[in-house]
Amino acid sequence: MSQFQVAISTSTVRVRIIDTTSHIVVPFDMGSPAIKGHETLDCPSYAFLVEHPSGRNLLYDLGVRKDPENLAPVVVEHIRRSGWHVSAQYNVREQLEQHGVDTKSIEGIIWSHWHYDHTGDPSTFDSSTALIVGPGFKDTFLPGYPSNEGSPILESDYAGRELRELEFTIDKLRIGQFDAIDYFGDGSFYLLNAPGHTVGHICALARVTASPPSFIFMGGDCCHHSGELRPSRYLPLPDSIHPHPLAGVNGYGGDGSDVPCPGAIFEHLLRDGDRKEPFYGQARPGIPLCDPEVAEETIVKVQEADGDQNVLVVIAHDMHLRGVVEFFPEAANEFVRKGWVAKCRWKFLKDFGGAISLDRSKF
Repeated sequence: MSQFQVAISTSTVRVRIIDTTSHIVVPFDMGSPAIKGHETLDCPSYAFLVEHPSGRNLLYDLGVRKDPENLAPVVVEHIRRSGWHVSAQYNVREQLEQHGVDTKSIEGIIWSHWHYDHTGDPSTFDSSTALIVGPGFKDTFLPGYPSNEGSPILESDYAGRELRELEFTIDKLRIGQFDAIDYFGDGSFYLLNAPGHTVGHICALARVTASPPSFIFMGGDCCHHSGELRPSRYLPLPDSIHPHPLAGVNGYGGDGSDVPCPGAIFEHLLRDGDRKEPFYGQARPGIPLCDPEVAEETIVKVQEADGDQNVLVVIAHDMHLRGVVEFFPEAANEFVRKGWVAKCRWKFLKDFGGAISLDRSKF
């Protein structure tokens, strides 16, 4: 276990994790080495509503817009050519309004990065809502489509509103190993420089309880699957895993309620047999503007947060949060009391059931 270093503060925000109704089915070819039976990523895309006591509220990411056919043509063609499934039933603004959230209170939309499964449709929000992006965004992507026919973003995403690009060298603030910005100036919410996956990628950290302190880490696409994050030197593959991640998979593990899973059955899938290294490395072929080496460095920084039992790390496409986490309109602030970290941490091992061969009578 680690103790993620964050400055002391008594200020907190309320965080609500939004299951954006996004549905994405793509080949999982971003990790190395490949693991038998885990060839597809069939997943949601989460967003976050961050509510400050002052009434200054933020959104982190927006998932997929409900009309992806109206994305920039270069993106629409990429999805068509790839044969991927991309859909959403609602835009995030609709979900907020369905549950009585005053969308005029949203002072900013933070894009973790520019990929279509995170950007949603900012044009559905009032012009008073700023669009906040990471370093290098403007030089790389402006102007948007249609002024620039090859841009993956739309001019309508930022037209008529403040487009604010973050600069992480001003305050020299560090949270864990990350360069950070204290957004509200009171230690309740930080933006974190997390490059590698692509230009301008940023994560965020919200303090949701003050005593004892606990945090929700918004990971965006720091990784796409928990097997790129775990195990780690802070969270070695355990000897015994509970709840049983293979419960109900090919007859393994009973119902998972009282049968622990031996960690040893996954050892042959580890890289070099190392119980302190994640199952996957950063292959990431074909992702534009990606730097795999820098992405790996960012993951090491996230692992420190992930190893702290008082930090809930939420990566954007972790389908295994479902069934444990209470999504919007519920708040996630009491995740420690509700035991979400322990319940979610190793659930992703279910995806490796097709690569496990054992005597079921023993487990």
